Amino acid sequence: MSVQNSVVAVYRTHTEADQAVKELQRSGVDMHKLSIVGKGYHTDEHAVGYYSTGDRMKYWGKVGAFWGGFWGLLFGSAFFIIPGIGPILAAGPVVAWIVGALEGAVVVGGVSALGAGLYSMGIPKDSIVKYETALKTDQFLLIVHGAAAEVAKAKDIIETTHPAELELHSGEPVAAV
Repeated sequence: MSVQNSVVAVYRTHTEADQAVKELQRSGVDMHKLSIVGKGYHTDEHAVGYYSTGDRMKYWGKVGAFWGGFWGLLFGSAFFIIPGIGPILAAGPVVAWIVGALEGAVVVGGVSALGAGLYSMGIPKDSIVKYETALKTDQFLLIVHGAAAEVAKAKDIIETTHPAELELHSGEPVAAV
């Protein structure tokens, strides 16, 4: 068992999420502890492709510049197709948590692989349902995890960016994946 602290913000648009990431970076938040998850395109958009080069990924499409900026800032990136949610792009440590949940066949009653990854990060199941719903409606999740003081600092910074939702998850013991 380990203790995880995280703050999760939901943004309605990629522009809002991008501004929040830039504000966190300007404020000195460790980019290794920041993750973003969102849909990369809609049904009226056409993905041209994606690739991974080491720990960086490039994605082209309608919001390709948006995602390309994250691939340059955040470490680890992936494209997943999550049943019930659809195609998502993820960048940051959340990718390892999702992959760990998939590889370890972690099953967390009724949640997706994304939900199992979030649960492994210490996020409670009732909040996971809310975050999966946000993704289904094309919103973006911004997650910062780490020590309590780091997460509290990030929460204070994120509050200034006016997310649609903001929730602190602190000190919940979780099983290591």
